[in-house]
Amino acid sequence: MLAELEALDYKKVFYYFSEIAAIPHGSGNVGKIADYLECFAKEHNIRYHRDGADNVIFYKEASAGYEHLPTVILQGHMDMVCEKEVDATIDFEKDGLTLLTDGEWLFADKTTLGGDDGIAVAYCLAMLADDTLKHPALEMVITTDEETGMDGAKALDGALLTGRHMINIDSEEENVVLCGCAGGMRVAGQLFTERVIAGGRTVKVTVSGLLGGHSGAEIDKNRTNAVLFLARYLYMLREEVPFLVEELSGGQKDNAIPRDAQATLLFPEDITEEQIAAAEKIAAEMTEEVRSAEPEAKIAFAPDEVVEELPVFHPRSFEKILFLLMQAPNGIQVNSAEIPGLVESSLNLGICKTNGEGMEFHWALRSSKRSYLSFLREKLTYLIGFLGGDYEVSGEYPAWEYNAESKLREVYAKSYEEMFGVKPVLATIHAGLECGILGETIPGLDMISIGPEMKDIHTPAERLHIGSAIRIYKLLENILENGEIK
Repeated sequence: MLAELEALDYKKVFYYFSEIAAIPHGSGNVGKIADYLECFAKEHNIRYHRDGADNVIFYKEASAGYEHLPTVILQGHMDMVCEKEVDATIDFEKDGLTLLTDGEWLFADKTTLGGDDGIAVAYCLAMLADDTLKHPALEMVITTDEETGMDGAKALDGALLTGRHMINIDSEEENVVLCGCAGGMRVAGQLFTERVIAGGRTVKVTVSGLLGGHSGAEIDKNRTNAVLFLARYLYMLREEVPFLVEELSGGQKDNAIPRDAQATLLFPEDITEEQIAAAEKIAAEMTEEVRSAEPEAKIAFAPDEVVEELPVFHPRSFEKILFLLMQAPNGIQVNSAEIPGLVESSLNLGICKTNGEGMEFHWALRSSKRSYLSFLREKLTYLIGFLGGDYEVSGEYPAWEYNAESKLREVYAKSYEEMFGVKPVLATIHAGLECGILGETIPGLDMISIGPEMKDIHTPAERLHIGSAIRIYKLLENILENGEIK
């Protein structure tokens, strides 16, 4: 644990966060973090259940005098989105994170922090280890693979839980109480391509320096999608000079707006200075266009080596790839007519990469309207199928609809105002939360979603506000100890 962080810690919240950060726990790689949670329960003599999906539930009996109060569920997920800077050497499958702090914010060295949702796990462990905390019976639910389809929540057996008041700790704005969220799904597409052998000079084209971000929380921030930015560049470039394409890729997660993309092109061997100048002019015009929203945007055009034989996409195949990238819908599709400022429906092309059969594409779709979500799915699959490709739809999860009568929301808002002197903002969010799934799994569940201040989640710029994390933890303590949830 960082010495600077230890000096700022409260009730061992950051001690446990540091423990979690030292264990690889990206989505799909949660076995070790689940083992850690199981060992924690055994060491602290806490009743627990670990299911076949590696979800872990902790049960803590009510403090003396609190036995008559209803059970409260605290819930978060153990997996994190693994994103890193291009020059980062971390192996997310094997390595823990390197934590850093400036005294106000906690972040990681050139990688995502995993504050989403490591802070929820740290809160739960700190409360479980605190024998001085006064509270009703607690059920703490730590799920798996939330970031890649909420598979843990889908596999959870609701019969294992008796509580009907749940605080989901998976939000990133301290003064906001979330009361609803969008539903969503994944669409993966595959275009099959032909290759031809050609010779010439290879050219590396890279898009870099974009902000990226969470495809739900930042979809309304005018962030540029690196893959689509590159596709537009290639479309314009071919008007100036003929080229073939060996490889095209960008993005790492379907629910993260791509920050980087790259392509390997094959130009005529005798590429001219005029052609290079034309390529650089297009890059300059495009980056200047987005400068206000993407101040570090860069398109690099770098001639490389001369090769005699290189397998490249047949022009007909590349035409299909480019057509798909130019025509597929992306970003905000509909804004809510009921809630001003809320995105109703969107989709994000998060991954594009060359594989042995051609090109694959991965989208994350979101909507608070099930019918429009289906329409977006059909729009994508129609386009992919029209171009002769295959597709797979997966990871569908329901929306969490606003509940006009929520005792838990009232208690939280009252406690927040008493502690901090202002009322929290009640809102719904375009991003997906496990609340929608758990609300269907556990009938009559009264839910809110809260969390400390975090910025730029799902990117290497992710950071957690230390003071905010402590304030939200103290607020939870206050709510549990005052026993107002009835």
